[in-house]
Amino acid sequence: MRLPVIYSLLCNVIAYNGTRLLTADQFHYDLSGRLDEWIPFVPWTVTIYLGCYAFWFVNYVIGCRQERERAFCFMGADLLAKVICMLCFLLFPTTNTRPVIEGTSVWEELMRFVYRVDAADNLFPSIHCLMGWFCFIAVRNNEKIPGWYRGASLLMAVCICISTLTTKQHVLPDVIAGIALAEGSHLLVKKSGAAGWYASRITGL
Repeated sequence: MRLPVIYSLLCNVIAYNGTRLLTADQFHYDLSGRLDEWIPFVPWTVTIYLGCYAFWFVNYVIGCRQERERAFCFMGADLLAKVICMLCFLLFPTTNTRPVIEGTSVWEELMRFVYRVDAADNLFPSIHCLMGWFCFIAVRNNEKIPGWYRGASLLMAVCICISTLTTKQHVLPDVIAGIALAEGSHLLVKKSGAAGWYASRITGL
């Protein structure tokens, strides 16, 4: 499964970072709505927002270590979703308005760091929510994974989605689109038989 992982990582980098080179001078849409205004800014949730990288690593490893068809379905869906993200970022650039951070606690400092290194663009759909939900997809029907961990993965995926809102990194449409894209891509690859086609192109078998 090394090649599918490499392809996915490359596509992620191109989609999230590379597209910025082409859209920097374009108009960016702000999808913030009234509901987003009611969601409070909660700096300590940056720990979930940043800590999710460990969750991604563990559950993507689990997803790749499933039986062959399921593994290629998982990684094929992930790759398809990243390609769609890239097209969205190119054709429909988005941004949002971030709050002014006034505190000096460790949480506020971490938020300042996030805002410095991560520009307020390429928001729709949310890749954070997309990958968080893929982590749940990786384990939810895997009988070899304990039920408590499958439940914990769902909880963690939901917490990641919430953290993108409470850190003001994303707005509700970004979150909904990220989850929907993960589910839609996985269903399409599974029902179309594309997983087998992808596996044959990778392995030659």
